[in-house]
Amino acid sequence: MTPETEFQIFGIRHHGPGSARSLRRALERMAPDCILVEGPPDAAPVLELLSHADMKPPVALLLYVPEEPSRCVYYPFADYSPEWQAIAYSHRAGVPVRFMDLPQEHRLAMERVEEAAEQALERQERPATEPRIAVPVDIIEPAPEQGSADKLPEDQDTSVTPITIRHDPLNWIAEAAGYADGETWWEHMVEQRRDDGDLFQAVMETMAALRQAAPPDPDPVEAQREAWMRQTMRAARKDGFKRVAVVCGAWHGPALTDPHSPKSAKEDGLLLKGLPKVKVAATWVPWTYGRLAQSSGYGAGVPSPAWYEHLWKHPDCPAPYWMAYVATLFRSEDLPASPASVIEAVRLAEALAAVRERRQVGLAEMWEAAQSVFCFGSELPMRLIQQRLVVGERLGRVPDATPMLPIQQDLRKEQRRLRLPPEAAYADKDLDLRNATDLERSILLHRLNVLGLPWGEVQPSRGGKGTFHEIWRLQWRPEFEVRLIESNVFGNSVGVAASRCAIEEAEKTDALACLTEIVERALLADLSVAMPLLMARLESMAAVTSDVPHLMDALPPLVNVLRYGNVRQTDTAMVGHAVNGLLTRICIGLPSACSALNDEAADAMYPRLMATHESVRLLQLPDHQAAWTATLERMADLAGLHGLIDGRCCRLLLDQNTWIPDELERRMNLVLSPAEKPSRGAAWIDGLLRDSGDLLVHTDALFPIIDRWVAALNYELFPQLLPLVRRTFSTFPAPLRRRIGERARAAGPMAGPTNLPGEADIDVERAAKTLPLLAQMLGLTLPEIAGKENH
Repeated sequence: MTPETEFQIFGIRHHGPGSARSLRRALERMAPDCILVEGPPDAAPVLELLSHADMKPPVALLLYVPEEPSRCVYYPFADYSPEWQAIAYSHRAGVPVRFMDLPQEHRLAMERVEEAAEQALERQERPATEPRIAVPVDIIEPAPEQGSADKLPEDQDTSVTPITIRHDPLNWIAEAAGYADGETWWEHMVEQRRDDGDLFQAVMETMAALRQAAPPDPDPVEAQREAWMRQTMRAARKDGFKRVAVVCGAWHGPALTDPHSPKSAKEDGLLLKGLPKVKVAATWVPWTYGRLAQSSGYGAGVPSPAWYEHLWKHPDCPAPYWMAYVATLFRSEDLPASPASVIEAVRLAEALAAVRERRQVGLAEMWEAAQSVFCFGSELPMRLIQQRLVVGERLGRVPDATPMLPIQQDLRKEQRRLRLPPEAAYADKDLDLRNATDLERSILLHRLNVLGLPWGEVQPSRGGKGTFHEIWRLQWRPEFEVRLIESNVFGNSVGVAASRCAIEEAEKTDALACLTEIVERALLADLSVAMPLLMARLESMAAVTSDVPHLMDALPPLVNVLRYGNVRQTDTAMVGHAVNGLLTRICIGLPSACSALNDEAADAMYPRLMATHESVRLLQLPDHQAAWTATLERMADLAGLHGLIDGRCCRLLLDQNTWIPDELERRMNLVLSPAEKPSRGAAWIDGLLRDSGDLLVHTDALFPIIDRWVAALNYELFPQLLPLVRRTFSTFPAPLRRRIGERARAAGPMAGPTNLPGEADIDVERAAKTLPLLAQMLGLTLPEIAGKENH
């Protein structure tokens, strides 16, 4: 390289406010005529959008394979990211800027090739039944970089990803300097530095020493990345630029100092020869501080994005402003925070920084001061500070001119029309479905859920507001943009895409219950185009399904649709026809399906029986109620029916006044007679009383019968049946159990079993030791206990 071209390398930490501030001042001093920034060259078509007035960080470059949108990578930027400031400077100064990292068209293609090779190797060497094991790999890697941004944690398959233990070489210097880790050392030595005249030269020398001491990086991609960076520098020289600023991760700086050597150029060419390639599309997407944080899994993330933003805006006096924000936040949550507390907290933070010999107040000092002054040492209110002022809830914004697929544009239009702006923080919306706008909001949110994009989740209703209210909790997450791009294959609008997505899911599923859930979601989302096909699929599947439990699982979702259909102004006639068919098949096949059940099968059938009964009750249709009541009576008369199901059927018939209490008592006497097995009687009692102990308190005919049954159990069977009965009573709330005990005490002693052990078999002295504890448990005195010994 000829001397006419001057290259100055600026090694930075991604998302460092101090690095960004120092870089901006260095660029102003250098006045380069070209800037090279570590980033994907594939994003060049959308780079100009960064200067748009509507572009508000945090945002991220999204690069993805159009044929496989889930294969993607993000490059997040904050206002205080050095790369963002370098690009912003280039736009202000009219200087060309270029990205210089290895293009994602190669990196994503290399990932695809590697995955295919791994899958082929597994098929050859690994048995199909052998589980895949994650093998720890101990390697040394440089500090996380933006250029190696990974997919979001939700997109990672942790079951097949090797566990990597990273050793940051900066930790060596930090340990020698007396710091806990490399991040803290960099924070104090670089980010908080004010005299940055020779900063980047010092960073370059430090990284050069570390690279010499560190073992070679086993990842060939890092060498290819640096080779591409050097090739980009050579291209800038060839294009005639005289003063070129190179902005890259500090670790890469020493590898870029000698790109003009012919030997180096030849080696780089060989290293980059024959790289695979895939078509890549680029766009900008809104980002959040939560996704910029290390806790999100982002490799180059920072621990405190909102705090770094504060340092970027208030570099000279961070403490007073931040404590004022803390006080404002606490007062908004009805927590005490006075101006005097602000002053005291600022003084305490500054004193802590002075004692620790810090250049300026850091987050650790601010945290301890706020906890001591505002929270009186409590950690609970500090969670609010962590969420709002340390990590932050900011959501960026991209201009309308950003390249978008039709479905993205349609969603943006609907969000503006319905006044539902995406937000990073949780927001609760109480929608009144009688209102046209709220109804359309509900439909949009349900359609997005059909597409697997849960922007909102329905919350349990509060205060019994009725079926016309829906309470949604909304939170926008950046990865929704990728899912939206994936959904564009179904259609160019949210409604069309949701309809086709529901139809495709229905065609793939063979489970009747899953199909009815799809139908329910489709009706809530008002997918009228998809409903005829979905209902035809549902009726054809139900007609050939002989599995009664599957039919019972499929009924409740459809009943919910019929219940809320009138509020949503949707046509539910097709659903009503399907419900009629399902309920008819259930009523015909349920007695046979419940015969000869073992304990495990009876426990599985019990909730289905209750869900079906509740569905019939919600419909409130006489024909359905009559058919279901007749089914319950047939089951109660069925010989060999499991006691749990038999007891619950009797209880349901009693609740709906089909049976009078005398009939229940007659049935109970038959079941609890000595001719029946005690285990069946205990199961019958369980079915009768499970989750409904009020009957024992408020029903006069029931309590004496059960009391006599318990008292009549013989000495050998009582220990066997006690766990079964206790399981039933354990479902009752403690106050209810206490009232049952009080009623048992008020009833007085009853004639007990006559087959107790003889007095010769009883150790009277040992038995007497239990009387004080027994008296305390029963709430009796010792004389009363002594009077009941024979009982």
